[in-house]
Amino acid sequence: MDATAPNPPLAPSGGAQEIRLEGLSKVYADGTVGVAELDLTFAAGELTVLVGPSGCGKTTTMKMINRIIEPTTGRIMIGGEDVTGVDAVKLRRRIGYVIQNVGLFPHQTIRANIGTVPRLLGWDRSRTRDRVEELLALVGLDPAVHADRYPHQLSGGQRQRAGVARALAADPPVLLMDEPFSAVDPVVRERLQSEFLRLQEQVRKTIVFVTHDIEEAVRLGDRIAVMSTGGRVEQFASPADLLGRPANPFVADFVGADRGLKRLAVTGVDAADLEHPPVVHVEDGLADARSAMQLSGARWAVVLDDDEALHGWLSVERAAGAGTVGSAARRMEAWVPSDASLKSAFATMLQHEAGWVAVLDGDRFLGVLTPESLHAALRRSVEGTVPETAGASLV
Repeated sequence: MDATAPNPPLAPSGGAQEIRLEGLSKVYADGTVGVAELDLTFAAGELTVLVGPSGCGKTTTMKMINRIIEPTTGRIMIGGEDVTGVDAVKLRRRIGYVIQNVGLFPHQTIRANIGTVPRLLGWDRSRTRDRVEELLALVGLDPAVHADRYPHQLSGGQRQRAGVARALAADPPVLLMDEPFSAVDPVVRERLQSEFLRLQEQVRKTIVFVTHDIEEAVRLGDRIAVMSTGGRVEQFASPADLLGRPANPFVADFVGADRGLKRLAVTGVDAADLEHPPVVHVEDGLADARSAMQLSGARWAVVLDDDEALHGWLSVERAAGAGTVGSAARRMEAWVPSDASLKSAFATMLQHEAGWVAVLDGDRFLGVLTPESLHAALRRSVEGTVPETAGASLV
């Protein structure tokens, strides 16, 4: 790169911008290849995860994007602009950056920490204060409680939230995250991941996220780049494709032999997956319920209330005698929303020790998943097979 070349203008902050790496590499003075020539495109508004074993170049790749590490060859395009020749300090002020140990300034309050980049950009006090309070609320920290505390007065999870808020302070189009949740315990980590997914739904930034944890990558990423030693990308795909069709033995080994189970987390419930047992209502007579089950050959029926919402279930044994369905039905707590993953459905089934789980669109009953139909759904998602009749366990 020509250090004397004029700096092209940076795009304004805000929104989300595509990142494109063209022939990007890092070769050290001793000849060690940290990153091979990468040609990758990170779509605007998506979260792309770089994952791989230690020393594979994932952090080096991320640090080249904001020029903490200068590339040996290649170009970095952000929003269509080549930023490999711009002033590196100005570039970093336009890119949010979150690291594993947060990196908050210990001698400054949380308010001052979050306002760092806006102050450097010349924002006035009123605008900075409003932005800090907006972001604290966005990441789930009460401004009245946390803004004037110091980092050591916050828990690890709270500090990590503050770090994310600081990275978002100037509304950057790009956010870089280097193993941001790995320093907290598993329970807090899962909570932070959930909160971060919620946050990304709102801000829709272009995010490059580095982790060594394939389960974290699968849960968070829109796309995943699996890297190997020497900074080579072995596969760049959606989580579902990565788990369903590993490109080579390295990827298959890295994602693990339990990749089928991991795939449950990224496979949604589809209407074609659902079975449709008999449906009866709380005010129906038991004789009518028995007839409905006998007609379909089923040993149980779903019970809906007067508003067509899920009430419970009724077995053929409990349908004997006279009376109404409501008097004999059992409550059913095993249900998931229609946008749930197969993993969520399976977990609900296990939690309630149920033989099936109901799928609801709001309060509206759509159908049920059984262990057999859940397995068939997962198999179809991997193999792309034509929907088949799941081995119904209704009889």
